[in-house]
Amino acid sequence: MPSESRWKDPTRVLVAEARSPGPLPGLELAELPRERLARLGPEVLRDEELLALILGTGYRGRNVLEMARAILEAHPATELMGMDPGRLAGLKGMGRARAAQLVAAIELVKRGLNRGLGVLPLVSGPAEVVPLLAEIRDQRREHFLCLYLNARNQVVHKEVISIGSLSASIVHPREVFRVALQHAVASIILAHNHPSGDVSPSKDDLELTRRLVKAGELMGIDVLDHLIIGAEQFLSLKEQGLM
Repeated sequence: MPSESRWKDPTRVLVAEARSPGPLPGLELAELPRERLARLGPEVLRDEELLALILGTGYRGRNVLEMARAILEAHPATELMGMDPGRLAGLKGMGRARAAQLVAAIELVKRGLNRGLGVLPLVSGPAEVVPLLAEIRDQRREHFLCLYLNARNQVVHKEVISIGSLSASIVHPREVFRVALQHAVASIILAHNHPSGDVSPSKDDLELTRRLVKAGELMGIDVLDHLIIGAEQFLSLKEQGLM
């Protein structure tokens, strides 16, 4: 089965709660870091917003966002990450408990990076995508999954959109592209498994692909490929000239 083709590169080259339950003074609800995180994702948050989410609350006379900003003005993030718990605890408003929270968060990130979790998978062809689809290969029901890519063809998000019967799953374009908009991606890769093991595309597979490609064109999001996964093999609709 062909596996050497390459897709064309895309051309597009919380504040945590204060001690009172209400929003912080001067900030609309939508501007709170927690709300911005839920709505836009962590990538758009500033350093002080991320730190505020970890710290949780401020102290008398200064809300948590102001506290986080003051800490980072005195100690940039790179310096903060290297501080020992005792020194962190001595920062105004921090204390031992919050210092422990921050140290634990930093250590968790370091361990993740050491295990390669901070590296975004880069894909340029179907053969590089298949290892990212292991969770649907042996499923007894049909799972429809999407990979969401940035402009560098790095996978920034993966999500199962639909789980169906032994032979079909129901997929709505709005669900596929809702996630794409949430993550501000440049392109997507579609994938689903055939529990029978036969990776031949059905008429429904081809029609769904056409619908999603057209929807992507309207929204400026490229649909790079649609992979059908079996227990022992896979098929790329792009390679087969079917999209």
